[in-house]
Amino acid sequence: AAAVAAFPLLGPAPRAAGPVLPAICCRTRRRRGRSRPGGRRSGVQYSEELALVKRHSCSEDFVVVIKMWNAVAKILLRTKVHQDYSRTLLLVQKGRSILTRPPSSRNCWQHTAQAVQPFNMSTSIQKVEALDVNNFVRIHWEDGSKSLYPAVWLRDNCQCPDCFLHSAKARKLLLEDLDVNIVVKEVTLTDRQKVYITWPDKHTSEFEAEWLKKRCFSEQARAEMQEELFLPECKYWGSDLQLPNMSFEEVLHSDESAYKWLSTLKKVGIVLLTGAATRQGELVKLGKRIGFLRLTFYGPTWQVEDKMDANNVAYTSGKLSFHTDYPVLQHPPGIQFLHCIKQAANGGESEVVDGFHVSNKLKEQNPQAFQILSSTLVDFTDVGVDYCDFTMQSKQRIIDVDYKGQVVRINYNNATRDTVFDIPAEKVQPFYAALKEFVDLLNSPEHKFTYKMKPGDIVTFDNWRLLHGRRSYQSGTETSRHLEGAYADWDVVMSRLRLLRKIVQNGN
Repeated sequence: AAAVAAFPLLGPAPRAAGPVLPAICCRTRRRRGRSRPGGRRSGVQYSEELALVKRHSCSEDFVVVIKMWNAVAKILLRTKVHQDYSRTLLLVQKGRSILTRPPSSRNCWQHTAQAVQPFNMSTSIQKVEALDVNNFVRIHWEDGSKSLYPAVWLRDNCQCPDCFLHSAKARKLLLEDLDVNIVVKEVTLTDRQKVYITWPDKHTSEFEAEWLKKRCFSEQARAEMQEELFLPECKYWGSDLQLPNMSFEEVLHSDESAYKWLSTLKKVGIVLLTGAATRQGELVKLGKRIGFLRLTFYGPTWQVEDKMDANNVAYTSGKLSFHTDYPVLQHPPGIQFLHCIKQAANGGESEVVDGFHVSNKLKEQNPQAFQILSSTLVDFTDVGVDYCDFTMQSKQRIIDVDYKGQVVRINYNNATRDTVFDIPAEKVQPFYAALKEFVDLLNSPEHKFTYKMKPGDIVTFDNWRLLHGRRSYQSGTETSRHLEGAYADWDVVMSRLRLLRKIVQNGN
């Protein structure tokens, strides 16, 4: 109604793009025919003049049509007229441009293309149908793609209040109440955006097009969803690492900076935060920023310094070889924070190496060694008193791989590797040979990166991926080097990362 009021000569809006444009062109031709000049002229001369008039008039009409339909579309969008109605008008613009676009109008439709994008045409549904004796529902999308959904999955994921608790985003439907052989009784489509399914017991389910599109079972769609959920992208590096660094205060107070920190930590495996105060307690702030820290037998935070009767080799001034922390736990901490409060004048440089990158190198150079380290369970132990007394024991593979054979965690700490070794005697020497080759690769100059922390620096790194070490330093009567450490779990970090991504993307 608003469109007709604004342009009364238009009459009712067209139902489709096709019939309208020929009508406009025909009216133009009839009008020009009545104004044909009198007198007898040659056919060639008349044709040339008519062609010239047509080109000039067509260009004028073209500009008028563009302005007209752009204005109509904007009014309809402002008044929230049904999407399909507005989409038809915008498609008329596009159709007109294809039929009569003059050479000089190549960029006229850039703004129109941007206007179409919010409709997200790829999530509009063209048709739905039940297949294979109603065991599947197939959706035909407007972009030409198709998706197949098993009936049992659709019933299991019904989004109605009886089957799904939306306040908790959790399923209420009990599996014992699910018929795994269920079929679809009826499937219908409404507004190209909603699929309605009626089941044999007369229960009904409603699914949004966007929800279904994101959960498509095609290989590409599943890969995209996994990437969105788990952010698996990994940037490998060696001695050429450009150590990412950010402001500690900005990470604490800016969601965008915190998102950049955690996403870089996930991708590269290490980020240096600068500008923290040189006192204990700064890591607690970092823990609150992500959620909370991981409590271990060494406390919520722990002090790394040269101690008498040290209960950990880290609490000495000697060299620390490459290792991951806490493989003695069944679930080692995923993230480690080290805050430099005081640094030694001589020595104490930190060393890190990308364990995933080196593991892949080992797999290329010696597949058998990789197979041994990724299949042999190694015993780890740790006994002592700190936050409380403890006696810990675990079995870990040096290189953990997932179902695809990709490296997902390194579990290696030579200091806590147990004297107990639960494998047959004839497999011991091949294991040592494989481990030695791996350690030699870790220590290769092309793979390790060395840096020295300054007071106020906080290094944050992936304890499942990176192995870290320290060069020896000179210790005196007073404390010459003091770091505070803490752990966090990847579950906590990934949760905060997903929340921050949503905030940053929404611009809130």
